[in-house]
Amino acid sequence: MPREDTGLQRAMPSETADARTGETAEISYREAMSLAMTLHRQGKLDAAAKVYETLRRIDPRDPNPLHFLGVLCEQRGQTAEALALIHESIALDPTVPDWHNNLGNVLLESGRVDDAARAYEEAARLAPHRADVQNNLGVLRREQRRPADAEAAYRRAIELDPQYVDAFTNLGSLLNGLGRPDEAMAAFCQALLLKPRHGRARQALGMAYYTLGRFDEAVQVYREWLQDEPGSPQAAHHLAACSGEAVPQRATDAYVETVFDGFADSFDAKLAALHYRAPQLIEQMVVELLGEPRKQLAVLDAGCGTGLCGPLLAPYAKRLQGVDLSAGMLAKAAPRQVYDGLAKAELTAFMQGEPAASYDLIVSADTLCYFGDLGAATLAAARALAPGGWLVFTVEAQPEGASAGNGEGFHLQPNGRYSHRAGYLRDVLAAAGLAARKVQAVHLRTEGGKPVDGFVVCACKAPAGQSSS
Repeated sequence: MPREDTGLQRAMPSETADARTGETAEISYREAMSLAMTLHRQGKLDAAAKVYETLRRIDPRDPNPLHFLGVLCEQRGQTAEALALIHESIALDPTVPDWHNNLGNVLLESGRVDDAARAYEEAARLAPHRADVQNNLGVLRREQRRPADAEAAYRRAIELDPQYVDAFTNLGSLLNGLGRPDEAMAAFCQALLLKPRHGRARQALGMAYYTLGRFDEAVQVYREWLQDEPGSPQAAHHLAACSGEAVPQRATDAYVETVFDGFADSFDAKLAALHYRAPQLIEQMVVELLGEPRKQLAVLDAGCGTGLCGPLLAPYAKRLQGVDLSAGMLAKAAPRQVYDGLAKAELTAFMQGEPAASYDLIVSADTLCYFGDLGAATLAAARALAPGGWLVFTVEAQPEGASAGNGEGFHLQPNGRYSHRAGYLRDVLAAAGLAARKVQAVHLRTEGGKPVDGFVVCACKAPAGQSSS
């Protein structure tokens, strides 16, 4: 939040001039700051940045334009610039708890967990009675693998605000991961009592039941959710995952949009907390295949999300196209300013609609785990790839010895994502006319304190005149 106005009424030009006299209209410094923040909230980042920069020149000692320009830089993926500006604003005014909280968010997203902890701790010191600050501190403590401190922070948040649904849900998730499922379920149930249609709490309660192997009770949670909200794609998807009934060949578009629009704002921080590695694994594979980047390739980021792969792919791309179903995710990807185009579409349909042989490289990081049957997607990718082009993607691995559930090499897990067998991946790629060059076992992230096994896969389309075998 901005500081109280100092009373200085500096004038600056507005973006319009009086058409009759040619004279430039003037607005006050305070009005200009309000305009910049309005533009910022509306997503008009270029316009907001121009006003913030003008205000910086007028009063270099005002921390407000510095701070919010820093927030804007982080939205664009300019982490170093964001940190410099936010640090400078806090040096000028260290009394605003939200600013320390913002600093913590940026540091956490960039993997600097201990530095983020200090920022969150200062926010908590400045605002000891803010439940939201305690809740954020709990998230940070969990990331630091300090579960007792995380639990204490969540419980403090609940003490400060007994109606704080997210704190109950986060507490439940923590307790479930600690092997205290009965306490976890009590927290989830309390969240549901406070907000009976709270989808995240219902989903978490169902997950707690299936973690215990109490699948009938998990199914009942999802059935009741679907009865209350007959159109809920989340309830329908998780009911299928836990019951094994009416299992779809892939997650519906409605499910994917609902899930990812719902946490677009916190997506990067949550993935950082899970030690999410898919973009780095994709980058390592691309470097291994292509060597030094020369900005010569047409590249598609299929399921680009918030654009975490974008800066890693840009050095290879003469043209970098992103596609995603979630408008919320795309709104976070655009400010990174690394994509030449961003399209809101289902990735298979998008590739099918592109001219044949449009891309030299197609990547998909942690997106095809929402597909069971990969046949249509790999066929579309093969068509969209130029001869000699590469497809690189990650999926979750089906545990050895586990039943595929459908005899086809993939399985919808109770967590709502699909896992795949290595043999299935090779077969489906071959059926699409692509040669699987590598199906490498990896750890994609941590979840519940345990590594999630997966594969990073690369496949090639044969050069013109050659066979893909």
